[in-house]
Amino acid sequence: MTKVCIINVVGLTPELLEHAPNIRQLGTATPWNAPYPAVTCTSQATMLTGIAPRQHGIVGNGWYFRDTSEVRFWQQSNSLIQHQGLVYDGIQTAKVFWWFNQHAPVRWSVTPKPHYGCDGSKVFDVLDQTGCNLTEQLGAFPFFSFWGPNAGLPASDWIAKATAIVMRTNQPELTLTYLPHLDYDFQRLASPATERVAEVDRCAALVIDAAQTIGAIPIVVSEYGLVPVRKSVSINRALRQAGLLAVRNGPFGEVLLPGDSKAFAVVDHQLAHLYVRDPDLMQEVKSLVQSLDGVASVLHPAELELDHPRSGEWIVLSNEDAWFNYYYWLDDAFAPDFARTVDIHRKPGYDPVELFMTSKLRAMARLAQKKLGFRYKMDVIPLDASLVQGSHGLRPVANKGPLIVGPGAPADMLLFKDYVRSLLGR
Repeated sequence: MTKVCIINVVGLTPELLEHAPNIRQLGTATPWNAPYPAVTCTSQATMLTGIAPRQHGIVGNGWYFRDTSEVRFWQQSNSLIQHQGLVYDGIQTAKVFWWFNQHAPVRWSVTPKPHYGCDGSKVFDVLDQTGCNLTEQLGAFPFFSFWGPNAGLPASDWIAKATAIVMRTNQPELTLTYLPHLDYDFQRLASPATERVAEVDRCAALVIDAAQTIGAIPIVVSEYGLVPVRKSVSINRALRQAGLLAVRNGPFGEVLLPGDSKAFAVVDHQLAHLYVRDPDLMQEVKSLVQSLDGVASVLHPAELELDHPRSGEWIVLSNEDAWFNYYYWLDDAFAPDFARTVDIHRKPGYDPVELFMTSKLRAMARLAQKKLGFRYKMDVIPLDASLVQGSHGLRPVANKGPLIVGPGAPADMLLFKDYVRSLLGR
């Protein structure tokens, strides 16, 4: 029986592969086309289904839920994918930290899943359904290195070791694992150290070794390539200044009211969904946004295969050296309290500024409050979008875009599902 192991090395490009000897020995990199937006959730859903976002419905890492008038990011339920035929259907699969993991039809899975108390407290944990007792073997998953100011190598190292344990113990037909290490410094810095590539390559080697031990074909993929940026664009501030975006002020700062806004943007790196409530304002909103410095184009969703009910009325693409921030307040004194924290679920847009910290001393003081049992908020995230030096979401030139390394690999992400199933003899 043929087995396959898919290693998702986020941000790896053909240009960077020379610094990854363990991955390079698997074969030649094939650049492949990613969907719009070239972001985690959309790319992974495309790989899992073999169809475009206009069909599977994952139009970004988050979108506007029209029925509840809420913007939600980073939802994990497998049922959000609007397609029944997934790559692992009918296959004994282990899914390690890939997105849409909860309730997925796989045999073994492990995914980040904190516990939430009624008093607002949160205890970090993973949902381990592998039968391997991973936290007992490896210690607690290092959440603070998975995202936030301390994001770095320990998270990818833990995931790689966990994947190796799951593979050797359960010997799945298909394994999917996710190594996010390159996502961090390649957004923080305009010129990240190539050692970051060597570090994630060593993590991949742990998985490759386990795959070869159980007779699985190791395949490396990436979802996008990160590019340097020098400008951040505040679409929502422009819409607010034009009287089109509504907020509510309160004791915790201003909160966006998407259901009451005539127009607002859900931003996701270098692409934004522009939602326009009044059809009579469609052209006015398009013209306003198109005029902003750093905006490349405002397009109908069908032009990018994003014509799905979850998408905005318009899709906005940035220039190659720009990205979109979610900020909607006009004065930092009125920013919502969550803006200064790592809060991926309440922010109505992606916020890479969460990778930075205002003060380590302030963070230490907040941790002391926590340990003493006081109420606290970890308000250590700056409100300075200019700090971000890298982004993704567009389609850069081939050597700077996503890749696949595997025998007879296809050049289009839409063909990945059939490719994997053919290797498995399905």
